[in-house]
This record gives sequence, C-alpha cells and structure tokens, in this order.
Amino acid sequence: MITVETSINAPIEKVWAYWNEPEHIMNWYFAADTWHAPAAENDLKVNGKFKTVMAAKDGSFGFDFEGTYTNIQQNKLIEYVLADERKVKITFSNSGEGTQIIESFDPESINSHELQKSGWQAILNNFKKYTEAN
Repeated sequence: MITVETSINAPIEKVWAYWNEPEHIMNWYFAADTWHAPAAENDLKVNGKFKTVMAAKDGSFGFDFEGTYTNIQQNKLIEYVLADERKVKITFSNSGEGTQIIESFDPESINSHELQKSGWQAILNNFKKYTEAN
C-alpha cells in the first residue's frame, strides 16, 4: 500500500464534513490547478457508493473516481473499494491542535508508485488548503 498524510488546523467534525459533503468535495478533489471536480455524489454508509468527476479544465480529459464503502466509523475511519477493486483506508484522528488524516491505498499498475503518491498527496494538500481557508 502507498500512504499519504497531513495535519489540518481544524476540528475533526469540520474535517469530516468537508471530506464527505459533495459541495465541499467539488472544491478540493483534484491534484493540480488545471483540473477541477465538476460533480460529486456521496452516499456515506456501508455499501453506499461515491463518485467524483475529475476533469481537466480545458476539457481535454476526465474520468470518474468511484467506489463502494466497506467500513465507516464517524469522525474516525473510512474504508472503500474502488471500481477497479483496489482498497483504500483513511483514518482521522485528533492531533493536539487539529486533525491528522492518514490515507493508504493499493497502487494501480500503470503509473509509478512515486507518481501515484505525489498525485494523492497533492489532492490531500488541496483538501488541507481548502479546509483551513474556509
């Protein structure tokens, strides 16, 4: 598994809401400023499905990032399986001044581990920036 993490200067309840509510997801779920997330759906429950549309702003490329939840523990844990069967685990914990997020995921076989890690870390960094600014 590949792991990325960050600490956010915000209470865990806010972090949880911004991570899971579609109106917030569309503001941070992309790895570069040339991309955006024009649509997001999230049924946050075991066996619930999620889908975020990730697209280049110039319209040249896009894809759906989607999966099914396998474990949800409010303000603590999210686990899901992506459409291609890879597993993801995200933990949320209080870290003194704020909230720590640790996200681990099965790598795919097309891109290098380094590229995948940097892409997922960039999305996590966008989340931190968005959450702390609002």
